[in-house]
Amino acid sequence: MRSLLVCSLFLTLATQAGSQDAKPLPAGDARYKADILLVVAHPDDEGAATAYLARALDEGKRVAVVFGTRGSSGGNEVGSEQASALGAIREIEARRALGTLGITNVWFLGGKDTASQDVLQSLANWEHGAALEQLVRLVRLTRPEVVLTFLPGTFIGEDHGDHQASGVLATEAFDLAGDPTVFPSQVAAPLRRLEPYLEGLQPWQPKKIYYFPDADREDIFKGKGPEYSVKEISKSSKKAYWRASLDSFRLHETQAKSFVDQLNKMDDAAIEKMMAADGWTDVQRFVLGKSLVGGSVTGAVFENITADAIPFRRDAFSTQAGGTELSVELAGPWNFYAEFRRAHGLENLPHPEPPEIALQAGSSLVIPLWVRNPTGASREVTLSADLPAGWTVANGAGKFVVASKQTVPARIEINLPGLADPKKTKEDAREVTVRAESNGASVGVVKLRVELRKRSLPE
Repeated sequence: MRSLLVCSLFLTLATQAGSQDAKPLPAGDARYKADILLVVAHPDDEGAATAYLARALDEGKRVAVVFGTRGSSGGNEVGSEQASALGAIREIEARRALGTLGITNVWFLGGKDTASQDVLQSLANWEHGAALEQLVRLVRLTRPEVVLTFLPGTFIGEDHGDHQASGVLATEAFDLAGDPTVFPSQVAAPLRRLEPYLEGLQPWQPKKIYYFPDADREDIFKGKGPEYSVKEISKSSKKAYWRASLDSFRLHETQAKSFVDQLNKMDDAAIEKMMAADGWTDVQRFVLGKSLVGGSVTGAVFENITADAIPFRRDAFSTQAGGTELSVELAGPWNFYAEFRRAHGLENLPHPEPPEIALQAGSSLVIPLWVRNPTGASREVTLSADLPAGWTVANGAGKFVVASKQTVPARIEINLPGLADPKKTKEDAREVTVRAESNGASVGVVKLRVELRKRSLPE
């Protein structure tokens, strides 16, 4: 009997020891798992979405934020610091501002703050490939269900190229982070302790991407995604969501100290009246980019989203087939976005037709063109422009020869007049038409809507 008890005890201990030896395999760090990843360009840009983020946090969602730059080219209303020193301060301001909402997982890609409306300049200045690699890494680290970012496109509005670049990179990362062949050293498991190169991340496919526009006009965005009231009261802060967003924004003093000082002298009723006039209390509107889990266009952001991972998926696409005749088309960022929407399955995204831009009165407009000659002989092309009164062609009009089987760049440069009424801050948009002819026949017409403003970012 004694031997049977000893044997039974030995088997029990052996079984327990065996179960203790069964250790779980390592998984992603749960501290950094996000439900929402917000991707924007500069510290204070998060204000475009913080009213919704405050609501999402009330609903138990986890939020992480990525900034493309530290905003080192911005102004400074507080001190004398500029350039990299200002960027260091603005990073702290951003972390503190997001901290008021309870958001602490915040990263910076390190792109250079670029003051223009041209997304291609911003992408070049951010070192596009390196920035994309870093953002794909952060998507794989945070494993978001939803990505929120600026709408990639060129519009009349603030239209900052860096805002556009954050939307481009976020879209690319959405489509690439789940592909194990993209930046494979990120997903390769290290074979030795303290391996300094292989990262041990896992591919991750987010489920939805939503955009918020950086444009003046709103008519083309209505009904393209969900809308949320910002006037409801937050469960955690006991403030209206717009007010929680405003109080977070107040931490960006380098950019808005005079505005903050003004608010500090006002009571709550006066603040609400002023902010309502400025649009802060309007509904939060998003544009659905794509959903890989179905649902309706205007349904809630988390409609159809569950905690389960989904497999990587990207639909095949082909570039637009070239024609067989001589042609001309708008180039630069406008052409880029036409190709971008097709490449990423975003044909549903609203975009203005004809294309548009706002520029400073008294400056110049450059209209970039592609002239395509797929024929078997050189062709002479004549470029001309139909302009509003007072606008003049500075360069680029005239006759040119395009060699056979060649696609070549061309440009029309236009001198813009001052504002007809100096007391106004802008004028109604006017249409510019560029015509291309060969042998007396039209080979293409390009149109562009241009709004003149008292102040504007350069083209």
